[in-house]
This record gives sequence, structure tokens and C-alpha cells, in this order.
Amino acid sequence: MTDWAAFAGFTGVILAVLLTLAHLSRGIPHADGGDTHFAHDLDSGAAAVDDESGSDSETHVLDSEAESNTADGESESRAADDSHQTTDATEHGPSLASLSPASTPDEEREPRPATDATREEEPTTDEAQKLQRTADEAHGPWPATDVTHKSPSANIPPHMLLANVAVSQGLLGAFLVTSVWYTSVPLSALGLSLSGLPSKLAVGVALGGALYAVNRAGSSVSREFGLVPDESLRDALTPETPTGWALLLLVVLPLIAGFEELLFRGALVGALAVGFDVSPWLMAAVSSVAFGVGHGAQGRLGIVVTGLLGFALAAAFVLTQSLLVVVVAHYLVNALEFVGHDVFGW
Repeated sequence: MTDWAAFAGFTGVILAVLLTLAHLSRGIPHADGGDTHFAHDLDSGAAAVDDESGSDSETHVLDSEAESNTADGESESRAADDSHQTTDATEHGPSLASLSPASTPDEEREPRPATDATREEEPTTDEAQKLQRTADEAHGPWPATDVTHKSPSANIPPHMLLANVAVSQGLLGAFLVTSVWYTSVPLSALGLSLSGLPSKLAVGVALGGALYAVNRAGSSVSREFGLVPDESLRDALTPETPTGWALLLLVVLPLIAGFEELLFRGALVGALAVGFDVSPWLMAAVSSVAFGVGHGAQGRLGIVVTGLLGFALAAAFVLTQSLLVVVVAHYLVNALEFVGHDVFGW
């Protein structure tokens, strides 16, 4: 006798683990800015800073563009505002632009010769620190090492990421299969049947091609409205060697398609609808929401698109009562996404 309550509990645990892993994988940078850390603009000029002495007769201008040196090695003087000209004959100190955090070692300027039109007093240590703090407040906190924070996965080779996906999905899939056996869930409730395999395979191929075409068309339309799909996860998983492509197409993608369809369509839509006598369409909606959230690493737009794709697959499962149809369709959508982008540039 089937223990539906136990099977529901096992399915819930597996789903919770999968959603937790999806949440942890959000460290991968997103095009929509969900977890991306942007670099500060090092090419922007520094803002003008008022003299801390309280005098309104002179301002220090932080200029980010150095003038080219003359042939005899002397740097040209910069023109000052006519209202701030002085007649002091004091020697000119180092450029204040060198105090800006936007400056780099190769942008440092040599001291400028003094002229009657441009005179600036050499800043004291306290004044330099004040200018530094003012510039820091204008530009925000600066990273201690690199200007761009990268995801921990950015330095992981694609084959290692693929192996990690294969292991995690494989273990969860094995646990789900074991729970099916332990609770005696009938295979028919999961959409597993040996009858009509050629026709089911053909329907799955047609469905996968159609869903991929719709997905690509939707992606092109969304770009026209400024909605750029997040492609960082796919780029991180794209293989760099023939062995990597074989691992992706022959192991990882079939494993993903098989496990996710068994969980989101076979178990959540098929088995639970039969075991608890609820509408499969209601379960299709619930599973599609979970399916979208489970792909949180693809960004907010990716969650919505994946949720819609999940509902299309759930509808196909309800109508055909075949797990093979949706597994084949799911695999083709994923495979065409990788191959089409990397090989054909779609």
C-alpha cells in the first residue's frame, strides 16, 4: 500500500534542499544587478573642494586630466579662474589631483612651476587628510584590493562547476527515486510507462524545439524594452574543451532534466495530485512557482521566465500523462541554449 504522506514528506525535504542550494548560488553575478558589485568609475574627474580655511577668496580644483609635458621636461601650468588670481610669488606645491583616490601611479603629475596667474599654497598634512576624506565621501567606500568584487565561482573552471551540479542533482535524484520505491508510489502516477515510446519521444522533441524558439523570441523582444536576460550562469557553465562538452551534453543536462522533471512534474504534479485527490492544474501552478524560485541563480527575470517554462512543461505533463515527453523537451531547451549561443551565437 502506498504511503502518500511519507512520500509527500520526502518530496518536501528534497524540494527544501534544492531551494536552499538555489538561494546559496545567488552569489553568481546577475545582469539585472541582483548580487552584482559594480566597480567605481576611475575615469571620472574629482569634484571641486572648498578650502577648509574658511576663506572665500580661493578654491582648490581637483583635476583628473594631466597636461602633456613640454619638450624641455617642464609641465605646463593650468589656467585658474580670473576671480581667484593672486600675486603671491610662493613656490607651487604638488598637484592636489594626486590626493584624489581616482588617481593611479601612472597618472601622478610632477610639480608645476609657479606663475603670476596660478598660485596655490602647499596643503598641510591636516588639509590633505581632509581632502582625502572629502573625496572618499564623494566616491563612496573603496575596495581593499580590486575595484570589482567577483563571485567566488568566477575562478572555478566550468568542468568543476558541471561536476558539482552533477553530484548535487544526482544525490537528490537518487534520494527521490529511493523514496518512490520505499513508499510504493505507482509508476503510472509519476507518468512512467513503456507504451508508445516513439510517439512520446517525437512529441518531446517537437515540444522542446517549440519552447526553445519561443524562449529565444521572448529574449529578443525583452531586449528591445531594456530587459536583458541574465546569462552569467550559462556562461559560467559553458565548457571550454570537447571533454567538457561531452560531460555537459551526455551527463549533466540529461541528469538535470531527469531529476527536475521527476521532482517538479512527476512527483509534485502527478503523484501528489493522485495521492491526495487534488487538481493536477493546481499542482501545476504550485510546482511552476517552485520551479522558478529554484532557478534563482538566473536573476529576477530568469525566475519569471523559468516559471512560465515550468508551467508549459507541467501543462504538457498533465495533457500527455508522460514523464518522457517533458524530460526530452526540458533537455532540448537546455542543450539548444548552450549550443545555440556558443556555436551559432544565437
